[in-house]
Amino acid sequence: MDYFKEKEGRAGSILPGPISMIQLTRLNGKTFSLNALYIETVESFPDTTITLTTGRKYIVKETEEEVRKKVTNYYRTIQVLSNPHLRGDENEE
Repeated sequence: MDYFKEKEGRAGSILPGPISMIQLTRLNGKTFSLNALYIETVESFPDTTITLTTGRKYIVKETEEEVRKKVTNYYRTIQVLSNPHLRGDENEE
């Protein structure tokens, strides 16, 4: 199974990267990919700390809001947010 695929960006450019992960930056400046489906909590202590469902924690340079946006964009990409009830739309049928 190929987890690394190219996807088309908003401006039509090709963005390389894994289809089930978000790109984040460790405090030492090194980037890594994290599977967004396993994120349980994102908190600021003041550094942004991500806790996975496995209990593992990651401290990243991105703000809590930046991580939230990356996760939301990822969910849109895989169409998790296509369900009106998950989006918060109450009168959608």
